[in-house]
Amino acid sequence: SAFLFSVASLFLKKIEDVHSVEVSAFRCIFQMAFVLPGLIYYKTGFLGPKGKRVFLFFRGFLGSSAMILLYYAYQVMPLADATVITFSSPVFTSLLAWIFLKEKYSIWDLLFTLFAITGVILIARPPFLFGSNVTGIEGSYTEHLKGTIAAIISTVSAASTFVILRKVGKSVHYFLSIWYYAVIGLIGCVIALFVMNEWHLPHCGKDRVLLILIGLLGLGGQIFLTKALQIEKAGPVAIMKTMDVVFAFILQILFLNHLPTWWTVGGALCVVASSSGTAIRKWRQTLKKAKENEI
Repeated sequence: SAFLFSVASLFLKKIEDVHSVEVSAFRCIFQMAFVLPGLIYYKTGFLGPKGKRVFLFFRGFLGSSAMILLYYAYQVMPLADATVITFSSPVFTSLLAWIFLKEKYSIWDLLFTLFAITGVILIARPPFLFGSNVTGIEGSYTEHLKGTIAAIISTVSAASTFVILRKVGKSVHYFLSIWYYAVIGLIGCVIALFVMNEWHLPHCGKDRVLLILIGLLGLGGQIFLTKALQIEKAGPVAIMKTMDVVFAFILQILFLNHLPTWWTVGGALCVVASSSGTAIRKWRQTLKKAKENEI
């Protein structure tokens, strides 16, 4: 899942004349087309169990919002910067799980939260802390700041979908979860494109091929991630997901010829340490509870 999402984000950087919201719409269309046969085969229906539809709606709304905002961040920021910010997600997941699922939030969780915030600050590099001469960004600092804000909101939205998926558990087939994500995302993208007047067919050739590949890779990444969360504890999944950061750095250097700054590297270390620490701690708590239940 991490590798597929990383390659999809690289292709997004390579697209030249297509708005990020339109790319999101195409990805949603691909997901609907490929998930539909699965829904029919598994006889899940299109709405899901009555008691779970509200959760599915918010999973779809928040998940698709996270995707759209992240795609925007990828287009206006260095690939590694945007990817690293999204990896503060486990910290926000812990905070939201404490609020909505009544899970424990300790001093360790607070420490990890501060680490993640430090990492994001190192990447955003606000002028009042770092001065006006900010290096290693793409385009203007205003665009960099907009991308940072979009990535942070995307991260909170993604964390919310993790909490909802944990709330729903295995009672809803993962294909149905992706179906809501795609349908609600497509509706939102179409409305946004007409409001912004940004809708146009991409040019023949490279852009269309990249759009198809982004759709396929996004679908594969979503299926693997959703399935992973259903068959494994959130801790190991979150730890493996940090490979996304490694892939982002490698792809940015190899294919975009953009060396990350030491600020980004420092921010990445803070965020990865924070998210890994959060995931490992939650994992150990889960294993401890399982042993206590066995006794």
